Amino acid sequence: MASILKVDTIQDQSGNNIINENADTITIGASGDTITVPTGASLTVPNGGLSGQNYPAFSVTANGATIPNNAITKVAFDTEIFDTDSAFDTSTYEFTVPTGKGGKYIIGANCRTDSIVDDGEDVRTYIYINNSADIGGWNYSPATNKPVGVFIEKLYDLSAGDQVEIRFFQTSGSTATLSQTTFYGFRIGD
Repeated sequence: MASILKVDTIQDQSGNNIINENADTITIGASGDTITVPTGASLTVPNGGLSGQNYPAFSVTANGATIPNNAITKVAFDTEIFDTDSAFDTSTYEFTVPTGKGGKYIIGANCRTDSIVDDGEDVRTYIYINNSADIGGWNYSPATNKPVGVFIEKLYDLSAGDQVEIRFFQTSGSTATLSQTTFYGFRIGD
């Protein structure tokens, strides 16, 4: 014979809610609780069944930004594609890790010049963390007047308040204009 237990709330011996159902929303655990799936057990979540993962996340572009010759220059990423936590500032061109959102982040950029870079001239893209260069990528033009780009990406352990920006360098002899240029980042966990 099967049994049915009908309740809205299950509490522990101290009176803290362990499971609560209210208006078709089920809450498991309380603030500060850890919910564990034991070894050997599995938890299946259908595709699209979770929300909020990989946040904060942002993607911005800087098409038309100009970079002077022979100077490492902050890229003016002024157009947001998306910014889940309003953490990218289009006036300073920086992503700032929000309070309570420190953790592991994937940060990447793809910067590409217009067609003024000649054979043997180079371009470089850098990720700066808190105003210090951390990683850079380099490429050179194999022919006259060809677009040249650099893609870089790295996993970072960032803390709340850390600032991330992209800088670019080119040696064309004149000012270069960026095209098809993007900067993005997203949190992957603690």
